[in-house]
Amino acid sequence: MSRLGKAPIIITKGVEVKITKGSLEVKGPKGLVSKELPEGICLRQEDSNLFVDFDPSSGLKKPMHGLYRSLIQNIVMGVSEGFEKKLSLIGVGYRAAVKGTVLDLQLGFSHPSQLDIPQGVDVKIEKSTQITVSGIDKQQVGQFAADIRAVRPPEPYKGKGVRYVDEYVRKKAGKAAKGGK
Repeated sequence: MSRLGKAPIIITKGVEVKITKGSLEVKGPKGLVSKELPEGICLRQEDSNLFVDFDPSSGLKKPMHGLYRSLIQNIVMGVSEGFEKKLSLIGVGYRAAVKGTVLDLQLGFSHPSQLDIPQGVDVKIEKSTQITVSGIDKQQVGQFAADIRAVRPPEPYKGKGVRYVDEYVRKKAGKAAKGGK
């Protein structure tokens, strides 16, 4: 059995968990999330702890035990605290703006790059160069932040581009001057 899968999930105050056959519904202050569970993954609740049990005779692979425990942990954290990714635009003239459900990025291209903001994800712009992506679904928040970064990833010579706030970009030396003869 997985060591991670055996660890209990602590349910914080204000979070309601509803377990039915084959599915899980978690309701908290930030919203409601439901998750379908495969055969072989069972949940049991004891007081304010949630345990993920694994049935090896179901044909489900053993690593799925730890995976589903982590997914359920992320759901519980998402409805109580939420998830957030911060990005920074570095470069002259680089800026961002939210226009309705579209994120408009000016990143030095001849045209503005526009990304549709997915349902359940909130985007805030600070100082037109700081983007904060937040929501209750960790996968959705991380994927949208990665999509923004992929429009213009940081380049290694001057460091211009879109990067996560805590990301370090190792810079390369430029072309060396030609030695005289």
